[in-house]
Amino acid sequence: MKKSVVYTKTGDAGTTSLIGGTRVSKADCRLDAYGTVDELNSFIGLLISYLEVDKDIDFLHWVQNKLFSVGSYLATDLTNAELSPASIISAEDVKKVEFEIDVLDDLLPPLHAFVLPGGETAAATSHVCRTVCRRAERTILAIVADYQISDDLLAYMNRLSDYFFVLCRKINFEAGKEEIIWDNSCE
Repeated sequence: MKKSVVYTKTGDAGTTSLIGGTRVSKADCRLDAYGTVDELNSFIGLLISYLEVDKDIDFLHWVQNKLFSVGSYLATDLTNAELSPASIISAEDVKKVEFEIDVLDDLLPPLHAFVLPGGETAAATSHVCRTVCRRAERTILAIVADYQISDDLLAYMNRLSDYFFVLCRKINFEAGKEEIIWDNSCE
């Protein structure tokens, strides 16, 4: 059996194809959006490598698969192709993230101050995921005026960054690490 070719050389001139066949610049805002989602997915892979709780790992694997759906949604030229059912983020997906946030948050003490990123390596990595997720959300919002983006996809990305915040708190709490609270006196 012949191995598949990794390189196609079709992007050497700085263009790539969207789903539907339209060729666009690799600097196109849609590529920035799904590229940032891909970057988030990579950081989630790093986060998983630091985790030991199977339930958290399983949920994050589900998130990684959903982020592939987000990427394929953003890479689809809806003027030339229909969305694949696998590319759709649903209200149920948003609810699943909200449920997981609530489960984790119920384990934690109330929060009365801003928390600085840090603590356990996994918690600090979850903070990185949170901030990359926020950036991915902003890059997606930047294209809403020009491209059709579902409300459920936008809500999913917003909830996902909240999930990473609660996850980092849970990781530090279970490790017995004190949260690093913002010293707003700036002294």
